[in-house]
Amino acid sequence: MSEVAVTALLILALFAILGSGVWIGLALSGVAWIGMQLFSSRPAGDAMAVTTWGAASSWTLTALPLFVWMGEILFRTRLSQDMFRGLAPWMQRLPGRLLHTNVIGCAIFAAVSGSSAATCATIGRMSLPELARRGYPDGISIGSLAGAGTLGLLIPPSIIMIVYGVMADVSIAQLFIAGVLPGIMLALLFSGYLALWSVFNADQVPPPDPPMSFARKLSESRHLIPVMLLILAVLGSIYAGIATATEAAAVGVVGALLLSGLQGSLTWRTFVDSLLGGTRTYCMIALILAGAAFLTLSMGYIGLPRHLAEWIASLGLAQWQLIIALTGFFILLGCFLDGISMVVLTMGVVMPTVQKAGIDPLWFGIFVVLVVEMAQITPPVGFNLFMLQTMTKRDIGWIARVTFPFFLVMVLAVVLIWAFPQIVTFLPEQMRR
Repeated sequence: MSEVAVTALLILALFAILGSGVWIGLALSGVAWIGMQLFSSRPAGDAMAVTTWGAASSWTLTALPLFVWMGEILFRTRLSQDMFRGLAPWMQRLPGRLLHTNVIGCAIFAAVSGSSAATCATIGRMSLPELARRGYPDGISIGSLAGAGTLGLLIPPSIIMIVYGVMADVSIAQLFIAGVLPGIMLALLFSGYLALWSVFNADQVPPPDPPMSFARKLSESRHLIPVMLLILAVLGSIYAGIATATEAAAVGVVGALLLSGLQGSLTWRTFVDSLLGGTRTYCMIALILAGAAFLTLSMGYIGLPRHLAEWIASLGLAQWQLIIALTGFFILLGCFLDGISMVVLTMGVVMPTVQKAGIDPLWFGIFVVLVVEMAQITPPVGFNLFMLQTMTKRDIGWIARVTFPFFLVMVLAVVLIWAFPQIVTFLPEQMRR
């Protein structure tokens, strides 16, 4: 059976299983099992057991449940309300007002976690209930969170940049520096879209709070101090070399508990609820991760990523044609694989073609991260979409629809770094001098 037929069959199987109401993680595992059973010689049951255990017992993922728990603590105590109270006075003049807190929160937390899932889950727990309480429409609130959550991959430290640097033999420090300006640019583009949306939908934006004097704004900003101290503790422990990302996540949990306790908003009830809420959310994420890991293994055995990459390499395309083809290729793979798996399975075939076309491997690394971010919000296996489906109980088709404008914003970001590669290369060049 041809690769096209195999791909079509697996896509149909995925839609059929998801449409039957089966949990997402089990649906991914089911498609992987079908692929292994029908198109490879390795026993599917053995592969499933080994891969699921490996995905569930990964030490690098330990940071994720801790960051999720930290978000639950912030959500269930007064800290998240204080964050909004401190930000609100400064955003009343911006078109879109408090909608920008999703973008600002995700951009800040991306520099802490390096994970799109942790960023989306943590900021979502804080921002979505507060935005809903203040009367902001669910569609734009959830869509902006899905888009801004992808900043967790682009703003350093980024796990996927480390994987790409190892696979493509590119300096990881240079990649981290190269991701700063594109990350800021993408955050500004998201905020720009929110401002534009609010201009055309002014009737859906809640009225501004009563005007405040500058002194009063400064006074209200004191409510940001606890959250900023928490961010400083997590970020500082990482960048000072005192703690790893996992240890910094533990610092975040302890810090959130201490701050909420000092404020008097931490009770035994909120502690238990936050722990149970974090456990439920992470169990959902872990099941999806296990299913995605098995699906990745299945795709590797079938050889679909390699065959597709070899086919693109054989076309002899010009630079701009190659970039367009690779964008479509990675978005297609994003329907089946997580970002790290895409990089691992394809770089061996894609990189020689990229280098032959004269494309800078450093620039290409940031391009890959951006396109992988796009795949995070692309159905049927956009991971941020699954995260938000679980958090909001909304239909995934509806979430994909309200997120689509932010997908187009990311397409614009890719066009901009292609037209102006200095956005990526400027800071690394300064560092080399």
